[in-house]
Amino acid sequence: MSFIDCVFSCYPSAKNGGIFFKLYLIILFSFTIPISRKPRTAIFAQIFLIMLQVNYIRQNRETVLERLALKNFTQTKLVDEIIDLDDERKRVQTAFDNAQAKLNSASKEIGNLMRLGQKEQAEALKAEVASLKSNMEPLKAAMSGVEKQLMNKLLLLPNLPYKQVPKGKTPEDNIVVREGGVKPTLRKGAVPHWELTTKYKLINFDLGTKITGSGFPVYTGRGAKLQRSLIQYFLEFNIAAGYLEYLPPFMVNEDSAFGTGQLPDKEGQMYHATADNFYLIPTAEVPVTNVYRDTVLKEDDLPVKMTAYSPCFRREAGSYGKDVRGLNRLHQFEKVEIIQIVHPDKSYEVLDDMVAHVEKLLQSLDLPYRILQLCGGNMGFASAMTYDFEVFSAAQGRWLEVSSVSNFESFQTNRLKCRFKDTAGKMQLAHTLNGSSLALPRIVAALLENNQSDKGIMLPEVLHEHFGAEGIM
Repeated sequence: MSFIDCVFSCYPSAKNGGIFFKLYLIILFSFTIPISRKPRTAIFAQIFLIMLQVNYIRQNRETVLERLALKNFTQTKLVDEIIDLDDERKRVQTAFDNAQAKLNSASKEIGNLMRLGQKEQAEALKAEVASLKSNMEPLKAAMSGVEKQLMNKLLLLPNLPYKQVPKGKTPEDNIVVREGGVKPTLRKGAVPHWELTTKYKLINFDLGTKITGSGFPVYTGRGAKLQRSLIQYFLEFNIAAGYLEYLPPFMVNEDSAFGTGQLPDKEGQMYHATADNFYLIPTAEVPVTNVYRDTVLKEDDLPVKMTAYSPCFRREAGSYGKDVRGLNRLHQFEKVEIIQIVHPDKSYEVLDDMVAHVEKLLQSLDLPYRILQLCGGNMGFASAMTYDFEVFSAAQGRWLEVSSVSNFESFQTNRLKCRFKDTAGKMQLAHTLNGSSLALPRIVAALLENNQSDKGIMLPEVLHEHFGAEGIM
């Protein structure tokens, strides 16, 4: 549950409030980038956003701490620091308001004195006004400083997990929802995919290291064709389910990365083109979701269903060891994504639909799979609830993650300023969801390993037309 959803649950009148409250919300939704980069015209939006979030934190401190702990969030002092900073903001605001009231009163009195012809008294009062204005400048600076500190700390708080998210801190605490498919029994002498890709000249890992570095494979011949076939099949599968295809930019600006929650949380995991301040995308979710940044939809426009292929770039700092061999963990890989923007009342129903969609896609590939509901401590910064899909890699004897399907509720749309006008004409934040459908590297690893035989590698029937053959011989 995002903080804005929490606010509405605590203040039901907010959704049905008067014209002024609606105006406040409209201004609030203009918040899309960190406060340090906002123009002065958005100061009120910053203050109102602070009020909404801090009021909820203050009134529900224990609940917030409990929910944050569910995500294994260790910076618990941050909550009290936010409350303390808000106390300081209120103190400075009161001093500023008192000074402003005196200034307004004196200015009004000057006008009255001038109308009465009492110019000497008016001039004396002007000197007092000048002094008041001078004294207000430090208060303005103090207010700006405390608001900046407060907003920067609020940005460090992750989305609150949904009420049905299980407790836990590590992947071992995730819950297996269900399994499907049959684990294959491999012939004696079966080998892992990194040996198969060499044997059949599908991928050249050494050449990628030469050209760029480790984790940047070069696909050749039938290996490149298999990549293209999978991408085409995944896109067609998604399009048949009502998703509109996009081919987005593969770099985004800072506003886009902030809007979907990559900044400031994952800044160190993204490749940054510093000369132009662009970020190479870690997933198509980032540019495609930003299609609807600064957008007001009609309720009839929902749901918005989008799909896109993109290369994905991830630094994966700190990854090493046997689990990163071959295709298991890369810095550049291909993935097809599905994204939905939906009515908040339907987002968890849509989450179930998206999970079922990815499950059917995996079933069509004849791969053994399992679906995991992530525990709070294993979830992402922006997610309210996540399911992971894993396929079984027979030659490695381990499960490999190939998809995550998440509901972000209004966490992203609040940053994106993505709203819709309901049938009553009221403005609401939409909910966003996305999922991998699918990530290619580990799918390829499982397909190669699980289908190897003395005659070659047989491919699932759904790929025969796209690949132009029944297998790799």
